[in-house]
Amino acid sequence: MSWLLLLLALGAIVVAFTTTSVPVAVVALLLSLALVVVGVLGLLAQRVGERSRSEAMMVDPVELRRLREQAQARRAATAATPDVPPPPSA
Repeated sequence: MSWLLLLLALGAIVVAFTTTSVPVAVVALLLSLALVVVGVLGLLAQRVGERSRSEAMMVDPVELRRLREQAQARRAATAATPDVPPPPSA
C-alpha cells in the first residue's frame, strides 16, 4: 500500500510539471508532498511492525518471580559454599 502511495505521489509530480495552470500545479505539489509523507510513514510503520516482539513471548509475572527465586537460590548457594582453591597445575 505504501508503494502505491509513493507511485501516486510520483504521478502528482508529473501532473504538476506538465500542467500549464498554476493552481493545478500547486494542488498537485501539495498532494504529492502529502502522499510522500503518508507513504514513508507507512513504510516505517511496516518496518517497525516486522521487528516488534510478540506479546506471547513476554514473560508473565509468575514466571518472572520464579526466575528471580531461582537466581536468589543460586546466589545463596554460591555464597554458602566455601571457596575451594583450584587444584595446582603440574
